[in-house]
Amino acid sequence: MDPLGAPSQFVDVDSLPGWSDAYEAKQLDCHQSPVEKARVDVRSPFPYRKDINEKIILWKGDVALLNCTAIVNTSNETLTDKNPVSESIFMHAGPDLKDELQKLKGCRTGEAKLTKGFNLAARFIIHTVGPKYKSRYRTAAESSLYSCYRNVLQLAKEQAMCSVGFCVINTMKRCYPLEDATHIALRTVRRFLEVHGETLEKVVFAVSELEEATYQKLLPLYFPRSLEEEVQSLPYLPADIGNAEGEPVVPERQIRITEKPGVPDDASDEEGLEADLSFIGSHAFARMEGDVDKQRRLILQGQLSEAALQKQHQRNYNRWLCQARAEDLSDIASLKALYQTGVDNCGRTVMVVVGRNIPVTLIDMEKALLYFIHVMDHIAVKEYVLVYFHTLTNDYNQLDSNFLKKLYDVVDAKYKRNLKALYFVHPTFRSKVSAWFFTTFTVSGLKDKIHYVESLQQLFTAIPPEQIDLPPFVLEYDARENGPYYSSYPPSPDL
Repeated sequence: MDPLGAPSQFVDVDSLPGWSDAYEAKQLDCHQSPVEKARVDVRSPFPYRKDINEKIILWKGDVALLNCTAIVNTSNETLTDKNPVSESIFMHAGPDLKDELQKLKGCRTGEAKLTKGFNLAARFIIHTVGPKYKSRYRTAAESSLYSCYRNVLQLAKEQAMCSVGFCVINTMKRCYPLEDATHIALRTVRRFLEVHGETLEKVVFAVSELEEATYQKLLPLYFPRSLEEEVQSLPYLPADIGNAEGEPVVPERQIRITEKPGVPDDASDEEGLEADLSFIGSHAFARMEGDVDKQRRLILQGQLSEAALQKQHQRNYNRWLCQARAEDLSDIASLKALYQTGVDNCGRTVMVVVGRNIPVTLIDMEKALLYFIHVMDHIAVKEYVLVYFHTLTNDYNQLDSNFLKKLYDVVDAKYKRNLKALYFVHPTFRSKVSAWFFTTFTVSGLKDKIHYVESLQQLFTAIPPEQIDLPPFVLEYDARENGPYYSSYPPSPDL
């Protein structure tokens, strides 16, 4: 219900029937036991998994109306495509979405980019660009469409989203055959849930009336609802079911990598060392960057120009970003130590860091750095603020100053330029002293942006309470130390 008592047009995913529900009801009506009747001597590559089926919903309706963590928008490379899905999303999200998309500067085919949901019931929108289909370029189109679904799911996992509503990514304009595209969509989601199922609670396929029959026909192939349905569906699976992740397999790309690239396989062990040494530096890749040691020496001597320094720093950051996108960072994401929430009073994105959720001594801190870069790269392109909860941290949660210095040195200039405030919540005397030393002697330009916040009431004068997701232990601690929150609390001059 909306505030005036009228029925809401939005649909809660928890109210939708699951993929298995109608089937199980039918089996009960027929008094049949599909498990007992099934032949299990031949198993499908997509075996019956009740736990996975419970996450799947097929829904005939407008994806823009789904009340879930994120919905998917299919568009073109400039994110301005006019198709029924996009037009509905734009209409319900409001005019702020167009302004937000202009800042993204487009999206390449197969990629996925994130924005807020604005007036939608969904908190986020994941934008992706499906391929244009031509039969002679079928392999490339399959790989690109797979990347669309995989990158959407990967982004959902990294942002710790609970539910995702998929539209049919291949639009009529792009001429992708619906049945072929549906095979790729279903098997990619299936393979992802097999490995990362614990990260997602619901995956909704929002389809139109024209698309519903195809999905009803193909879903049992990848999400059989019983052993009997698994066996019955097996003959209808296509010959190409992709690799372990659902990605299309191209045999001619499965090249063999030798142990010593550039060295003939029949080279003797005695000649191997000499051959390896003589080969170094003689190929094109070794000459692309010039003399790296000379460049580093010039940097130390202060002889490299500012422009050259910036260019080298950008290359270094891009390497970190590429590695972050390729790495499996689900273990770091599961800590829920870094996440995006709402906006502050100035409309700037709020990012939250929960110190207590960072087990410094137990995790790979380089992976933590990669995760920070992966999450923050698209956030830092515009103004943002950080809220760091120091609440109830101990020695096992203290970030080392060397790690913070490395992070500050690695990140792109946009991170520092667009960070407008860092709210340090529930600081201790020791943490204040450490922060003062760090911002005075280790990094520059950060000191004036730090605001020490003793209570949540003080924080709420800068960030409305409905715009920030607070860990329960932070609320409990603040209520114990500072008393319950009252909305009439006067604004703090410190913020």
